[in-house]
Amino acid sequence: MRKLSLLLLALLFKTVAVFAQNDSAVYQKRKLSISEINFVSSYYWQDGNNSAVTGGIGTEQLTDFANTLELKLTGTDGKGRQHTLAGEMGIDHYSSASSDKIDPATISSASHADTRFYPSLSYTLNNDARGIRVGGNLSFSTEFDYTSFGIGANFAKTSADKNRELALKLQAYFDSWSVIYPVELRAKYGQNGKVSGQHDPRDSYSASLSFAQVVNRRLQFAVLADLIYQQGLLATNYQRVYFTDNKHDIERLPDTRFKLPLGLRGSYFLGDRFILRGFYRFYWDDWGITAHTASLEVPVKISSFFSISPFYRYYTQTAADYFAPFGVHQVNEVFYTSDYDLSAFASHFFGAGIRYTPENSVFGIKHLSLLELRYGHYTRNTGLHSDIVTLALGFK
Repeated sequence: MRKLSLLLLALLFKTVAVFAQNDSAVYQKRKLSISEINFVSSYYWQDGNNSAVTGGIGTEQLTDFANTLELKLTGTDGKGRQHTLAGEMGIDHYSSASSDKIDPATISSASHADTRFYPSLSYTLNNDARGIRVGGNLSFSTEFDYTSFGIGANFAKTSADKNRELALKLQAYFDSWSVIYPVELRAKYGQNGKVSGQHDPRDSYSASLSFAQVVNRRLQFAVLADLIYQQGLLATNYQRVYFTDNKHDIERLPDTRFKLPLGLRGSYFLGDRFILRGFYRFYWDDWGITAHTASLEVPVKISSFFSISPFYRYYTQTAADYFAPFGVHQVNEVFYTSDYDLSAFASHFFGAGIRYTPENSVFGIKHLSLLELRYGHYTRNTGLHSDIVTLALGFK
């Protein structure tokens, strides 16, 4: 599968290189220079009583402090094509009370904590004269128990009148998980009470196709379709499952998974001050989950530089074939999990954002062109609830 994905990426780049050729018209070259810098910081907090680490019961308390810094450089070549190089560095620091339960004797703090680093690099070539855009990306992510390497390519073709766009994106992730069992089950799996140094792979491949259409000055929409395939270790070894006879084991799930999300997004400009942004997604996978997502965001323009955007999202899904609560699974089952992310549930997510984009600069700070603050509250009918606050700064 890795060879196949790399071959597809190579063929895509070769095809686009031909289409991206331009005529002999002379344009003024502009070297790559910094066009914008974006910084996003968020704080996330959640709590609940269905921890998968302890078999579907127990605290789900978790905090996450995430920060990303993106640097974009743009330039123009002698054929008038725009080149964009973007680099991003992300750092998350999180703590999870449920992770203490993997091996409580080794944790001295109130909750286990870890830090994740995830740099990425992307390149885009935009040939506006021919309506063609092509790009590629590389990414890496690492934390205590896993590493991930990602590679992707994308291609888009815009109509001559700029009212339609067809886009294709290919993406592959190659992950490696450390094998960590609950402390009391390590001897059963030959670890003699210690954490193994073994790593198991997990690969993910996706192809995303989208079609966007500008209907008129007020209405535009996009149709989205994804094909996603995963293989490897898809279960989490340190998550427990308890059976009807009071015995327990590690979570076991199939080593392949196929996902099919289909979506529709639309925007309608309601006068000069209001925009209606709607989204619907249907989701199906071969683990037995069917899900529906519907959301609406209504940006309200208070002034030329200031806007408020309330939003609401509703989500519902059926349970995976392999899910059952604490103490309900039978010992003769092949696959089993008590992770409530795979249960049947409905959720609500709502909040608002405040966006400030003055003509000159934000609060007189040179080059600071954007200030946005968003807050969201999430509730799930299983009892899980969370809050997130996000600050975004844009520099030009």
